[in-house]
Amino acid sequence: MASVTDPLMPSTSEAQYALRAFADHAFSRAAGAPLVPGNRIRLLRDARENYAAWREAILGARRTIYFESYIIHSDDVGRQFAGLLASKAREGVRVRVIYDWVGALGHTGWSFWRPMRRAGVEVRCFNPPRFDSAFGWLSRDHRKSIIVDGRIAFVTGLCVGRRWAGYPERGIAPWRDTGVEIEGPAVPDVERAFAASWEDCGTPLPENELASNERARTAGAVSLRIIPSRPGTLAMYRLDQLIAALARESIWLTDAYFVGTSSYVQALRAAASDGVDVRLLLPRAGDVPVVRAVSRAGYRILIEAGVRIFEWNGPMLHAKTAVADGRWARVGSTNLNLASWLSNWELDVVVEDEGFANQMQLMYLDDLNHSTEIVLTSKRRPRPVVPRHLRSRPRGAARGSANWAAKGVLRIGTAVCSVRPNLR
Repeated sequence: MASVTDPLMPSTSEAQYALRAFADHAFSRAAGAPLVPGNRIRLLRDARENYAAWREAILGARRTIYFESYIIHSDDVGRQFAGLLASKAREGVRVRVIYDWVGALGHTGWSFWRPMRRAGVEVRCFNPPRFDSAFGWLSRDHRKSIIVDGRIAFVTGLCVGRRWAGYPERGIAPWRDTGVEIEGPAVPDVERAFAASWEDCGTPLPENELASNERARTAGAVSLRIIPSRPGTLAMYRLDQLIAALARESIWLTDAYFVGTSSYVQALRAAASDGVDVRLLLPRAGDVPVVRAVSRAGYRILIEAGVRIFEWNGPMLHAKTAVADGRWARVGSTNLNLASWLSNWELDVVVEDEGFANQMQLMYLDDLNHSTEIVLTSKRRPRPVVPRHLRSRPRGAARGSANWAAKGVLRIGTAVCSVRPNLR
């Protein structure tokens, strides 16, 4: 056996380089997306930062605006963005919008789109029901992205609506959510993801309208992947499993509608049992009660393995993020359930950069300051360690806000429950 001083034995730095090269190859294969260097990325927290950045980019548009959102509410916030997009279309900017048919149910009527169309905005509805495909409606466009002039892109968990902005006059805090702003060679990948959704709704975009990675200028030093999941591809599922297997120090997850498969739950349990710091931050007052109930039913098996579970104390936690080992991070639309992993159109950014991961870790720790940890009682039952002043339901927590689709398909497999609701 070689000693630690054997010159044939790789040094620590060489071993780390070899591990990262292996991980890069494995991530590319699992996600079906290459690592793209040379980008600038900005972490955006909640609607205050996200909406402001979106408005600034849209106001500066000169050529194209692509806007894809699962839900655009027909409230005052939705009307503000609709008016802004209509104004840019009247200036001659090509504005294209995709919304989801299920997402719009109960939130956005036909009259909302009429002024935009009259102004020249091209609006497409994703996958409305068809007589020739009775169950085709189950596949949803859950993506949330904006691309302006092929130069700046936003990938996010936020939809458009007053819930994300909050109701300060009523003392109701905004929904907690996360997005990113990207400039650089990865922007064309986000644009192509939009183009694929657009083509699924009708005629494709003109080829000369799309930017290319080769023409995109280097904007920073961040390497990242754009992962546009489609039904049946399981791209993010494979990558999430791989991260759970490879992480050596920490896996910190935030999710709005957690219903993990048995294999993913086991991957988290195995990591925690192996000494990895696994944490899961979930909403305490979710807007789809059945999902919250199913999530909580799985708490004990995770906590027993050493996974730490926290519940957000505000009205709603809607972010879908992850950060592992202080190097790898994910932000996007994919929830940790089979609906997102298997059957939805989703869009995520996977960043491999220590500086960005550090920002994500600091944000996560700040979120934990506004959360409550769940522990096991002497009878091995999960319970929150809740200060007395937090024992009431969070002000502004949604009650029964899910439409009929939220009550829809509850798939039960051999060891997995997956909810097919109107998950935002």
